[in-house]
Amino acid sequence: MRTPIIMALMAAAAIPSIASAQSAGEIRHDNRQVREERRELRDAQMYGSRRDIREERAELRDAQRERREDWRDYRRTHRDVYRGDRYVGPRGYVYRPVAIGYRFAPRYYGSRYVVSDYARYRLPRPVAYHQWIRYGNDVVLVNIRTGRVAQVNRGFFW
Repeated sequence: MRTPIIMALMAAAAIPSIASAQSAGEIRHDNRQVREERRELRDAQMYGSRRDIREERAELRDAQRERREDWRDYRRTHRDVYRGDRYVGPRGYVYRPVAIGYRFAPRYYGSRYVVSDYARYRLPRPVAYHQWIRYGNDVVLVNIRTGRVAQVNRGFFW
């Protein structure tokens, strides 16, 4: 009688670690799937009909939606990772939501605000001359040459 209870408790303790390992694998799989769908869309735009292009766009949207849902599940189960320290902006700072194309002053993307461990937060690797910047509770991808915002993730930190 004691053995089945112990086995059930061990299984219950092991399931959360298995679920988080699957989540990381799912995210890698979803990123790969999105890349493949983008490649297929490019091929359809070059060689396919309008119907092919429309179908590939729908498949790309579905793949991106699935990736976003898996990331949200990961974020929900790993809340402690996304619990940032209190944000203190530059002198005279007033938070205003920003959009793509907004231009930041250089003091906003100084080393104090750079998110250097982007992989920890499951953010994509920034391309050349771009950096992930913490702005309030948001994370913003900024082109450090021009100061222009390339991507915004609102409400990123709890």
